[in-house]
Amino acid sequence: MNIASFIIYCFIITFAPGPTHIVTLSTVQNYGVKKALKFCFGASIAFTIILILSVILNSVLASFIPKVIVLIQVIGTAYIIYLAYKIYNMDNSSNSKKEFGSFKSGFLMQFINPKVILFCVTVFPSFVMPHYSTLFELIIFALIVSIIGTLSYFSWVIFGSLLKTILQKYQRVTNTIMSLFLVYCAIAISGITSIL
Repeated sequence: MNIASFIIYCFIITFAPGPTHIVTLSTVQNYGVKKALKFCFGASIAFTIILILSVILNSVLASFIPKVIVLIQVIGTAYIIYLAYKIYNMDNSSNSKKEFGSFKSGFLMQFINPKVILFCVTVFPSFVMPHYSTLFELIIFALIVSIIGTLSYFSWVIFGSLLKTILQKYQRVTNTIMSLFLVYCAIAISGITSIL
């Protein structure tokens, strides 16, 4: 196995903007770094769990993957559209602060985030399993990928905190842009782009 290619692939996929990153950036902008960190801790723990489950269940899931992916696409698309709506209408009121950007929301979002699920289900059979097969080796690779994913989430917190003043100054514009990016993610995930 070409370890360099594997690591580069993991960095590109995990650092590329996706629903979790956009929600992280929006949380930093609207509610601050502390809330975004809680969200990222939840997202990181869920990402690690999904990776480990993927390693353990990969052979069992192989026959069900097409059915599971369709279900995840439908649920994930609906949830991402909901997030886009929430971000578009976001304000700094204390009522909306409680439900947005929490550990729980970061954790739960990963389990219906199609980008995360697809990545976790495909990265091991594509790169790792042809060369490594023991459960110990696969878990080590899952932990390496988990560290890379966690770095990506927290780098978006840093990015958001560095640009927070600009993002807050143009809050309506940035909320609209981030909402549109989420809508684009939902369209891409749903497969509508292949029809167009």
